[in-house]
Amino acid sequence: MTANTEIGGVFESGDPAFIPYLVAGDPNYEASLEYVEALERGGADVIELGLPFSEPIAEGPTIQNAIVRSLSAGITPDRFFAFVEELDVEIPLVCMTYYNLIYQYGSEAGPQAFVERAAAAGISGLVVPDLPAEEADPLRDACDEFGLDLVFIVAPTTRGDRLETIMEQVSGYVYVQARLGTTGARSDVSDQTDESLARLREWDVPKAVGFGIKTGEHAERIVSAGADGIIVGSALVDIVAEGAESGEPVETIAERLEAKAQELKDGALRGVPTAESND
Repeated sequence: MTANTEIGGVFESGDPAFIPYLVAGDPNYEASLEYVEALERGGADVIELGLPFSEPIAEGPTIQNAIVRSLSAGITPDRFFAFVEELDVEIPLVCMTYYNLIYQYGSEAGPQAFVERAAAAGISGLVVPDLPAEEADPLRDACDEFGLDLVFIVAPTTRGDRLETIMEQVSGYVYVQARLGTTGARSDVSDQTDESLARLREWDVPKAVGFGIKTGEHAERIVSAGADGIIVGSALVDIVAEGAESGEPVETIAERLEAKAQELKDGALRGVPTAESND
């Protein structure tokens, strides 16, 4: 499958990729710009940006609340694209949103207008949790036309023909769901991760694991299990939410995000097998 060279280049470096997630515009437009840029300073290799949708079925309470704050701050698809264009980052950006927003964008129904606008804004890929791979051909075609990757989520229960279809459609990286359920930081790392990574080994596409990663130790464990990258959302969104609730200065929250990002990136790097561990 055709892949966007920006995202592909991240994984070709050989180091595990750190892919943090924040909802664009949470808790407001200007603060969110600073928070996303702080993640790059902390070591992010790719950033997933949530475009808020009113029915985020894949999300747990932490990210659902962030989506509510973003919608309350006035983030629409067009405002999201303006946000992306204003960001001062040099790494690839992936938009995570739901298919209804993509399909309804523009003057005619269908994914073409959204993908074209996303590419013009500087988006390198899309994650669409509610789009079955079996119905993704129109979006896949639009992504190929405008040079975007299309990332799919593989759950621990995804097997057989459905898994084959996903892996035929995916590009950039596959988002490996570490556990069943919705997003959210956890105190442990699921053993289902090892099984999922083993099941995907035959496909030559980078595997990035998300759902539940909270600490540098979690990141280390995931990479040592064979992941090519880690995806972290709720642990970072929590920092934004706590800071907004307590009235912390934006600069302080940004510093906390940068420090957490560095912790997670360092943990991922520690998980890389050494020559001694392979002996």
